[in-house]
Amino acid sequence: MKKLFIVIPAYNEADNIEQLVDDWYPVVKKINKESQLVIIDDGSKDDTFKILKKLKKDRPQLTCVTKPNAGHGATVLYGYHYALDHGADYVFQTDSDGQTLPSEFDQFWKLRNEYDMVIGHRKGREDGFARVVVTKTLRLVVRLRFHVKVTDANTPFRLMTAKSLKENIEYVPKDFNLSNVILSVIYAKRKQKVKYIPITFRPRQGGVNSINLPKIFRIGRQALKDFRQINKSLKQIDREEKKK
Repeated sequence: MKKLFIVIPAYNEADNIEQLVDDWYPVVKKINKESQLVIIDDGSKDDTFKILKKLKKDRPQLTCVTKPNAGHGATVLYGYHYALDHGADYVFQTDSDGQTLPSEFDQFWKLRNEYDMVIGHRKGREDGFARVVVTKTLRLVVRLRFHVKVTDANTPFRLMTAKSLKENIEYVPKDFNLSNVILSVIYAKRKQKVKYIPITFRPRQGGVNSINLPKIFRIGRQALKDFRQINKSLKQIDREEKKK
């Protein structure tokens, strides 16, 4: 029986968290009884984790984890490691702000045996011009730094085989802020089978966005430094692939 773990980071999402569980819990129930919806509370200052514990009481396939605040990327990484450590066969990641639709998951799941990763392409996204600019800039930086083309590197709507994720996550530094970006790069560098599918990307459905332009700038500046170091490791991938 193949197990799906849906990994969702959450920070100060008290306004959204119950709807989030209502939306995504039926997805894991539909797969099988061994699959899990894993929500990681990233040290929220509101009642996010308190609400999760209440929701857990009658939802045996809901796993609630809390940890000190470390940021979105680090929390995503934490969730990936949790899923791998607990026997996931497939790992799907999305976010807790309600911007993605569970109804679009089925088309990803149908392709699970054909690709190492199936990832959403946020075509016609509705979350603001600034975010679109950041995504396009990031795509250019990735192309210049790593010499690979990724359609939408940071999409929080991706299904990966546990086998490929376990191999690739070894290259990601601990607590790295742009973990999904660098994983997209690694899949591309290793020439693994990746499929991009257009998805709906709505405005945030409630609560307060914890990411703003100054924070994006700080993360981006640090990422450029980290990218240089990571690129050295990834060049080894190129050498390994050429030997095959």
